[in-house]
Amino acid sequence: MRIRVHPRVSIRHPEITDSDALEAFENTLRSRARDTYPLMWVGIGTDSKGRLLEYIAVEDEPNGWLIFHCMGATKKTLIEIGLRR
Repeated sequence: MRIRVHPRVSIRHPEITDSDALEAFENTLRSRARDTYPLMWVGIGTDSKGRLLEYIAVEDEPNGWLIFHCMGATKKTLIEIGLRR
């Protein structure tokens, strides 16, 4: 599987490195598909620092993912994927 991180992630959130985003994706606690085209997945995972990060990724090639959004988990996203009421 090939996973890439869009450069805009660290531009918009300098505290999030590509490694942080990759770890959150690989350490997903929960995710769900959004009703979009192309199909996008929103998820919550942890990085090596123990932070809960939210991400949005799209499968942009066979067995390949592009993470184009990653930041600290928000209440809205936690609710969306069912980790909080």
